[in-house]
Amino acid sequence: MSISASNRKRWSTLSDKDKDRIVRMAWEDRTSFESIESQFGLSPNDIERFMRTQLDEKTYKRWRKRANQRGHLKQGKLRPKEVDRFKCSRQSLDGVTKGWK
Repeated sequence: MSISASNRKRWSTLSDKDKDRIVRMAWEDRTSFESIESQFGLSPNDIERFMRTQLDEKTYKRWRKRANQRGHLKQGKLRPKEVDRFKCSRQSLDGVTKGWK
C-alpha cells in the first residue's frame, strides 16, 4: 500500500497536535472511523495509511490487529446502540484525557 504525494502533502499541513489527536482517536475503541472523517476529512483507508506513516511497523501491526478485532466498535454502522458517543467522559473539549501519558 503506497501513500500518494497528495496525501503526504495534505498530512504535512496538519499540526503536530492534530496528528497526535488522530492517532489517539484511532487507538480509542469508542471513536469510530466516521467521527475521525467528520473532524479531519480522512476516510478509513486514509486513516490506515496515515497510521502507517505515524507508527513504527510493530506498533502499526498491533493497531491493525486491534482495529480488525474491534471492527464492530470502529465502524459506525456496526456499533451497538448503547455506544452513542465517541468521546470519553473524562475527556475535555480540546481532546486531552485526564491521566493520559
